[in-house]
Amino acid sequence: MEVEFRAPLWRWKAREESSSSWFFVTLPKEASDEIEDRFGGLRGFGSVRVEVTVGSTTWRTSVFPSSEHEAFVLPVKKAVRQAEDIADDSTITVLLSVVDS
Repeated sequence: MEVEFRAPLWRWKAREESSSSWFFVTLPKEASDEIEDRFGGLRGFGSVRVEVTVGSTTWRTSVFPSSEHEAFVLPVKKAVRQAEDIADDSTITVLLSVVDS
């Protein structure tokens, strides 16, 4: 399964005061529903392994279900944000491929 989407980057509120903040983008509802239907429950915490491309940077990580967002969320690590010159309030284009089977 592969999906491309644009979404705003957001900071995890529990870490707002920390200099080592975590940033995420929320997957579209339709993509989240399909991932849950096809791959949900295979791994701990409901995570699903994915390969992600933002700009010219590609990496492997996991997406996680978020009850607050009612969708899966994708962590965007600092190295990617720096390599792609992504500001904290940016909207980014994400190409995401599920690698769980």
